[in-house]
Amino acid sequence: MEGGFDQIPEIALAWHDAGRGAVLATVVQTWGSAPRQAGSQLAVSGAGEIMGSVSGGCVEGAVVVEALDALAEGKPRLLRFGVADEAAFEVGLACGGLIEILVEPVGDTASALSPQMLRDLVATRAARRPVACITDLESWERQLVGPEAPDMAEAFRLDRSGRDARDRMVMLHNPPLRLVVVGAVHIAQALLPMARLAGYAPVLVDPREAFASPARFPDETLLHDWPDEALAQIGLDSRSAVVTLTHDPKLDDPAIIAALASDVFYLGCLGSTRTHAKRVERLRAAGLSEDQLARIHAPVGLNLGARTPAEIALATLAQITLALRGAR
Repeated sequence: MEGGFDQIPEIALAWHDAGRGAVLATVVQTWGSAPRQAGSQLAVSGAGEIMGSVSGGCVEGAVVVEALDALAEGKPRLLRFGVADEAAFEVGLACGGLIEILVEPVGDTASALSPQMLRDLVATRAARRPVACITDLESWERQLVGPEAPDMAEAFRLDRSGRDARDRMVMLHNPPLRLVVVGAVHIAQALLPMARLAGYAPVLVDPREAFASPARFPDETLLHDWPDEALAQIGLDSRSAVVTLTHDPKLDDPAIIAALASDVFYLGCLGSTRTHAKRVERLRAAGLSEDQLARIHAPVGLNLGARTPAEIALATLAQITLALRGAR
């Protein structure tokens, strides 16, 4: 799993292609204390194997039974669990709550999820293109759309899957979030694991191998290329954030220029107000526009009064989260 990016559709397709049968179960909406959010998915094979989760273990057993029945019939179904506290306790929702789950067999019947649509979905995910599978919950008609479709841009930005006002299940498949950190400094040692916990796939870029060493950054993805080369190799997009931490213009400036030439949703640069003013003059002289320069968050991080490397990392991740999720 990369940055929280699960492989449930890929697993379902592999099971189907192997002749084992496959069903996708998706949380449509929740109320109360339900432990999994809308869009959470579970794959079930024809042999009852499971991958993923729709409730953190509370209702999976019941969903598997329904999934096998749906696979035999070739028809999808909507399930609800936990209408009242007593009923909720019976299926494991000890604190109450309500979960609505869409169960879709993969197959060639009129109302099933077609193997070709699942194949197209998997291919789009592999290409790191955002896509949503929209299922009409009455007719069972389905379509794949991108952020350019009407009323979809905001849903993609917020990763907001679920039942919409037109009684359709909108299942978003955004590319995994990535964080590229330039500079193997103490702040990076705290920022990378924090970012991973928040669902990012972090990459550390620093040509200085003594700094960006496995001993200092165990189990991290390390690139020892010059930043502009590394960022070109990574391929920045609208699901990428970049943070520069070296204070060295030879390293930071090429990374900043590369990031501002891309669609990254966040670019933050370490340094004081005076340092940033000098940085802006250099970048302006290099031909960057005022609109591009205005995209830089500097000094990096929300103003939390942070002093230690870990606190600065926390403030930086908070600012990244605000850039991704905040109102616009």
